[in-house]
Amino acid sequence: MRLSTTDIYALKALGYLAIQSPQRFIASEEVSRETGVARPYLLRVLSALGAHGIVVSKKGMGGGYMLSRPPEEINLRDVMRAIDGPVAPLSCISLKWHEPCIVEDRCHARNSIWRRLRDAVLEVLAQFTVADLAVDFRQGIDYSPCLDHLLRPNA
Repeated sequence: MRLSTTDIYALKALGYLAIQSPQRFIASEEVSRETGVARPYLLRVLSALGAHGIVVSKKGMGGGYMLSRPPEEINLRDVMRAIDGPVAPLSCISLKWHEPCIVEDRCHARNSIWRRLRDAVLEVLAQFTVADLAVDFRQGIDYSPCLDHLLRPNA
């Protein structure tokens, strides 16, 4: 698993939304300003999160975005799936987007390595929630330095 710029932006936005008063819609302009994420990019991220039921939105005066549930109830496994799709490294082991392979029954690497990797990543992500992101945001950690540390193919 490798984080992308979009992942970091989603984590920043969710961390900010998690420290807000429950049931208060936050304007996208405010989220953009407070997270440093350009509003057009932020809107795409929030749209993806909304399509997966992680945030809700309201148009018009007093509208904006808020978490769909308390931050403690939104696990990072669901967040990562909303942003990136499958967490599995191969479609033949994906739980939600499985595509059969003609050798999957006898493929040793698939059945011993890649399946175990998928399960470990999903397990860890399921143990942490948006509330964990709020802890960092309250401390002034908004994951901006992470953008400089993303793994790049040619680096």
